[in-house]
Formats: sequence, C-alpha cells, structure tokens
Amino acid sequence: MTEIASPYITRPRIVVLGVQPDSPPFRIVEIDGQVVGEARTVIDVLEAAASYGITVHDLDDPEVIRWVGGDKFTWTRH
Repeated sequence: MTEIASPYITRPRIVVLGVQPDSPPFRIVEIDGQVVGEARTVIDVLEAAASYGITVHDLDDPEVIRWVGGDKFTWTRH
C-alpha cells in the first residue's frame, strides 16, 4: 500500500535541538525551519519565539514546540 502524506500532519514552529558542548552548553533554536540562534535557558527559547511573534503558552505542547535530545529541563550533556 502506498502511503500518502497527510495534510493534517503539522510540524511545530519551534524546534529546540540537543545540547551542544560549550562553556556553558547551549541548544540551537529553529523557528519555521530556520536556525534563529542559541539558547542556554528556557527564557532564551521564549525570547526567540516572541521575537518572531510566537507566544508559547505550554512548553509541553508538541504542536507548538519540539524538544530534541531532551526536554525543557535538559541544558547540560549527560
């Protein structure tokens, strides 16, 4: 059977990638598929979103934000 991409599958506007080694560690933030900067805290993610006109009401809503390689509490490498 051939699978057809559903028009109802959405990608969240915000994607926060895994922790990058640095001092201090950071996570890369993408908005609408474009890298917009680095985040060292959740506040940095919220500020990046706000600068693109996105208000985040729930950091755990997978339709709004996707956390790769950890969640909103993961800011260091394990």
